[in-house]
Amino acid sequence: MIALSLLLALTGAFPNNGSEPSSHREAPFVTENPKIDATDFYMFRSYEPGRENMVTLIANYLPLQDPYGGPNYFFMDPEALYEIHIDNDGDSQEDITFQFRFKNEIVGQSLMIGDPGNEVSVEVPVINTGPILTGDASALNLLETYSLTMVSGDRRTGTKTAISLAGGNQTEFTKPVDNIGNKSLPDYEGYAGQFLYDINLPGTEMNGRMFVGQRDDPFVVNLGETFDLINYTDPLGPEDGAQDSLAGKNVTSLILEIPISFLTNNGADPVIGGWTTASLRQARVLNPFPGPNSKKAASIEGGAFTQVSRLGMPLVNEVVIGLSQKDRFNASEPMNDAQFLSFVTNPTLPEIIEILFSGAGVEAPNLFPRDDLVQVFLTGVPGLNDNGATAEYLRLNTDIPVSPLASQSRLGVIDGDVAGFPNGRRPGDDVVDIALRVVMGRLLSEDDAPSGQLDFTDGAIVDATQFDAQFPYLTTPNPGSPQPPPPTGGPR
Repeated sequence: MIALSLLLALTGAFPNNGSEPSSHREAPFVTENPKIDATDFYMFRSYEPGRENMVTLIANYLPLQDPYGGPNYFFMDPEALYEIHIDNDGDSQEDITFQFRFKNEIVGQSLMIGDPGNEVSVEVPVINTGPILTGDASALNLLETYSLTMVSGDRRTGTKTAISLAGGNQTEFTKPVDNIGNKSLPDYEGYAGQFLYDINLPGTEMNGRMFVGQRDDPFVVNLGETFDLINYTDPLGPEDGAQDSLAGKNVTSLILEIPISFLTNNGADPVIGGWTTASLRQARVLNPFPGPNSKKAASIEGGAFTQVSRLGMPLVNEVVIGLSQKDRFNASEPMNDAQFLSFVTNPTLPEIIEILFSGAGVEAPNLFPRDDLVQVFLTGVPGLNDNGATAEYLRLNTDIPVSPLASQSRLGVIDGDVAGFPNGRRPGDDVVDIALRVVMGRLLSEDDAPSGQLDFTDGAIVDATQFDAQFPYLTTPNPGSPQPPPPTGGPR
């Protein structure tokens, strides 16, 4: 328990409530199924110039991708259902759901091997047999495509609409292959940019935008020292004095840009709640003799979809939920979050921080129940983004004007930038530092939180300048082979 609570301190999980940084294999079932593990969820008014009437939704999956992770790399699970949910009337239930389904197609490229006249056609074992260029993916041996369905109302019983390419009927979209390396993909960003789509939305003439593919992991945290019992030299030291443990890692991103009026039901309530989930079929039968086609797959799956991963404000499950309840939390819905209320109102984390750093004069807040944390993470802050719901998900007040990239504060609301976290979440919001300061009482009086005005930090800094200024905002994934190919194109 102590190790769990210590981790909570510096990874940005607010004391036993809904936290905010990155979620990495946080529950027993997820450790066995990393392809359905949600790592981070972002929801913010688009700050690309001219796009301020849009909301960007980013759901990241499949954590800790080492760029050199061949030969199969990081394809999404074709048996899974990946979803982004929006509550636009404050009842803690989804009103709009965007459902992603993936499909893999093996091209089956082969080479003729053997002596002349006795050659044998042999299938190649690798994903590509040559460079993959913008406009020419003929060397690619495995194609990954996906579809997007919008559901109005209940995610399982509501009205479903297949989303198509703007101006047409195309409903199958291509996910760019992961960044294998600079020899295979000499211009990855140009290649991946082909798969940024304008999409039709039902009931409106306005279009959305979509990109699904690998990106550089945007979450920044001093993870190693955090897990080692908050092994920081000084949690009140320089805000940029430590390493980002996720530097060089990639993640798979499902990114949508949707008009505000569409998500808010034409402005009926400017505050929306959002979260992401993944579901798998209830039944799985393993095939002891898998074959080369889908009828002899390694497993056959069927039955209803069952939710097995959930993420709104991340790190809740890793460092808040008890070990025996982690899979239960992943299967739960926001409307049932009252069962986790005690984790918010009576946190142990601040007391542990005081024990560890009392020599530096650190004192935990002494006010219970912690209604400040309930407001920030479970109900919304009055006058900012309260929507009447008690639920662990991101809330965004779409009436609050956009902060342009150059004027965004990485500390969001606690630094006066009300367009940032916890009013939604932007890529440049330093949620770890925000979390540390809020958990130690930044929103309380000095009498109730003697250390509440101290600038706690994990030392790994993030801000808006580390990201692109336009959709899809997250930057090019790290290549598996960073060096350029030899000038001659020959062997190294």
